[in-house]
This record gives sequence, structure tokens and C-alpha cells, in this order.
Amino acid sequence: MHSLYSIQRELDEKILATHGLERSRETFLQKLLAFQVELGELANETRCFKFWSLKPASSREVILEEYVDGIHFLLSMGIDQQWEYIPEINDLKDSALSRHFQDVYEASAELSRRVSEDTFLHLFQEYLLLGKKLNFSKDEMVQAYKEKNATNHQRQQNGY
Repeated sequence: MHSLYSIQRELDEKILATHGLERSRETFLQKLLAFQVELGELANETRCFKFWSLKPASSREVILEEYVDGIHFLLSMGIDQQWEYIPEINDLKDSALSRHFQDVYEASAELSRRVSEDTFLHLFQEYLLLGKKLNFSKDEMVQAYKEKNATNHQRQQNGY
């Protein structure tokens, strides 16, 4: 998974150049907010918190695509701060999927309060645990990330 940083860097450089931006604290915090929005979209697709609804979760493919959107922002934030590693994940806690989402939200809120390598790696670790809870393999995540990255490059070329 470490090679994903170089793939993400290429996309980031294209976006920064296109929009006349530089890596900064402000763009880092905007990426963190974008990550939080993507996390909400992912939760919405799983419907894990919608106890009042009988409608089932979206397809596994849709959920995986939403999941890797978050990976894009985590990698980009890591590049911004020169924290380019993928944390190891511990054994999966036996808790509800909605609890895993809350753990990721709490870790992202902590990163917004205190930008540090430790808080970033904790967030990344919680997100990877969420992926594990969603039953995504490492290979699935990497393949889906690469496919979405190609889509994101195309979007940049088409003025997305």
C-alpha cells in the first residue's frame, strides 16, 4: 500500500497546479473536512445507523468506492505533512459498524484540534479498521483506489 502515496502525489500535483494552489495548513484542513464529508457519504451508503429504515445498504461495490474516496484524502493529507506511511492495524474490535464510524469521526476531530503525526496515524488506523469491519481485503482496497484514482485524473482533465 505504500506505493499509493506516489500515485496520490501525482494526482495532488495536477490538482494544485490546475487551481494555482500550494500545500498549506488551509488546504490540509480543507482535505480533512472533505474526508469527514466522504465518511458521512460512506456511512449513508452502509445505512448502518438508520434503525428506522428497512431499505438495505447499497451494493458492496458502491460502498467500496465510497470507502476509497476517504483513502485518497488520507494519503493526500499524509503527503502534505510528509507522513507517508500506512499504519498497522490491530485486531478488529467486536463492536457495531456505527461505533467504528464514530471512532473515525472522533479521530478526525482530534486531528483537526491537534495536527500531529500521532493523531494522523490514529485516524488512518481507525479508517483501515473500518475497512476491515466492512470486510474489504487489502487487495480490494488497493485495486479500488487505483480505479478511482484513474477516474479522478479523468475528472481533472474534464474540468470537474
